[in-house]
Order: sequence, then structure tokens, then C-alpha cells
Amino acid sequence: MSYSPRLVSRSNLWRTFIRHSSVSTVTELPRKLKRSERKPWVTSVNELKRKARLEREEKQSAREQILRPPENGLLVKELIPVAHQVYAATAELLSCASNVAKTLALYSCSVCGEVHVGHTPHKIRTCDGVGSLKNKEHRWMKGGVEQILPQVESFHLYDRLGRAVSHDEQLIVDRIPAVVELCVQGDVNIPEYPTRRRTFPAYSVAGRIIDFERRFPKEEDTPGKDINTSGFWEKRKYPVDVTEPADAKYVNLGEVAIRGMESWEVMRSGIRKLVSEYAVHTCGYCPEIQVGPKGHRVRNCQAFKHQMRDGQHAWQEATVDDLAPPVYVWHVRDLNSREPMANDLRRYYAMLPAVVELFAQAGGRVSGGDCASLMREDVAVPELEEMKLAV
Repeated sequence: MSYSPRLVSRSNLWRTFIRHSSVSTVTELPRKLKRSERKPWVTSVNELKRKARLEREEKQSAREQILRPPENGLLVKELIPVAHQVYAATAELLSCASNVAKTLALYSCSVCGEVHVGHTPHKIRTCDGVGSLKNKEHRWMKGGVEQILPQVESFHLYDRLGRAVSHDEQLIVDRIPAVVELCVQGDVNIPEYPTRRRTFPAYSVAGRIIDFERRFPKEEDTPGKDINTSGFWEKRKYPVDVTEPADAKYVNLGEVAIRGMESWEVMRSGIRKLVSEYAVHTCGYCPEIQVGPKGHRVRNCQAFKHQMRDGQHAWQEATVDDLAPPVYVWHVRDLNSREPMANDLRRYYAMLPAVVELFAQAGGRVSGGDCASLMREDVAVPELEEMKLAV
């Protein structure tokens, strides 16, 4: 019996290795974009061109098109409880974060704005702001809840199907947090920021919106009724304020952290569901947000090549991170250690959203998902002497 050896190619070896190797569950952090780079497209450019071509053909055909909610001005009934859950979770999240921040230390770099959660700021040299030191060390100062939960604002729309906010109206139309505006358009009623609720759907004929309620309005539908007008110079309280105290029913700080962690997950998952139906736009170069079927026309963009656009924003589809941007900080494993995190060991450290790190240090548990995979629990952090001996 003769035996003939079979040659195994390099590609077959690689397939065998992939088949028998364990699947990695590590979630990578989003790459920091350069100043000249645009945000990634949610929908591909070819798909956007195809949709624009179909819309152009429908306009030329001059026929009636039946719109589905919320494009016809009506609410999406399945997402009404989700909007109320997101609004309640946002208020509770800000309340829990402000309460926990009174106990734990928050630091912010005065040059680049990087945030650190913990009593000992790290020594990792990642400061790249204007006026930073040559060794890229941070200049720490006391921070607050505003650094870990930044508020992204949007113009409040009384009518979703109305015209976009013009440049001359930027000081007249109110601006509220984008998450709150998304919840308002989803059925949350706030007396200070009224919105129009339709009972009859709108139609599209040759690309134009035909609204029968405008031609035959209801008697009780008066846009200016019971609205307390105020100028932009007057300070107005947001419908969700970061200074609200936590509820008295949470006596233990760990209970507040657990409840805050649950509110963070409910808010993120709810926003993801709302964004899938209600249109939200963001600028491709700056953090500007507009909740609604189209972006506003205010020319206040100061990002890359804004002169070529005359200050107008490069609108595109927004994501959850645009409405509730996570501020990533270095994860502190040993809370009892007073030694700061070393710059030479930075590749062994993990990063978490700042609010998740705040609740984790207060006793909250990071559940499964992207945050759990970001913690890198399977990576052992060596000592400085051990790292020098490693190959």
C-alpha cells in the first residue's frame, strides 16, 4: 500500500484555523474621525441615489401617493409606549447620574475635554488639543454631569410636515434636547413645547404634501393658544434637567447605580427603535442634530469646508450615537488602588462610556452587550516590571 502525501495550501490551513478557533466577541471602539473626514453613511450612497431617482419619477407622474405613519403626520401606534419609556428613562438617568456624581470624583481636561471617572486621574498621554503640552499630558480639573452626558439640542417643530426652520428664525424657534424632541414627536406632551397632533393623514401628490386639515382646520386647533412666548435672552428650564435630585426611594448608592444602568439601556434601545421610524438628521461634519423629516436651513456650520456650503450643514441620516453621544473613558478595574493608570500599559486597558463607568464604580453591574465586551475582562493587566520582561 503506497502512501502519497497531500500538499496542504496556506489558504486551507487558514480555513482550518478559523473553523476550529474560538469566535472573538470583542467590540471595537468607533474610530476617531479626522477634521476633514465625514461621518459614515447609515445608508449607502448608491441606495440613496436609487431612492432619489424613484422620487423624481414619482413627481413626474403626478399621481397620488399614500404615505404611511409618521410620514403622513400621524403617530406610529406601536412606538407610543416606547416614546414615553425613553422620556422617563432619560429623566431618571440624569437624576441618578447627578446623585452618583456627588460621591464619585469626575475630572475633565481643560485642554482637550477628555473625562476621567475616579479619585486618581490617569497618566495616559492622549491630550491632543490646541495648547497641549509636548508630552501630551492632561491638565485635570473638576468635572460634572455635563461632561459625561452631553446635551445635543435640536430645533423644536410645532408641525413635523411644515417647512424647515430658516436662517432668520434661529433665534425665534426654541431649542430643546434632541432626545426630548424625538419623544415629543412620538406622543409625549409637554405644555411648554406644544406640537400638532393630526387626526387625518396627509397625502403626497407629485411630490407635494397635501394637508386637508389646513384647508378645513378644527376650531380648537389654534397654534398660538396658551403658549407663553419668551425671547432667546430669557433662561428657560429644559423639560429634562440634570439638576433634578434622585428619588428618595433609592436609599443605597448601589441601588441608584443599578437603576441608572437600567435607564441607560432602556434609553439607548428605545432611541434605536424610534430612529428606525422617525427621521432624524445630523450634519456629516459637525454634531448638529435636527429631529424631523428634513434638516433646518440655519447656516451655522463651522466644520470642514463650510465656506463652500455657505455655512449650510451636510445633512445625512443620524444614529443613536448622534442623539446620545457616549463619552468614552478608561475603565478602572481596581477601585481600591490609588496608583494612577500608567501610559505604558494603555494597550491593556479598556474603555467604557463615561456614564456606564460611573455607575459601575458605584456598584452597578454591566450586563451583556457592547459594554460588556468593551471591558476586556479576558485581558490581564501586567505590572510595569512584568511588561518590560515580555517579548
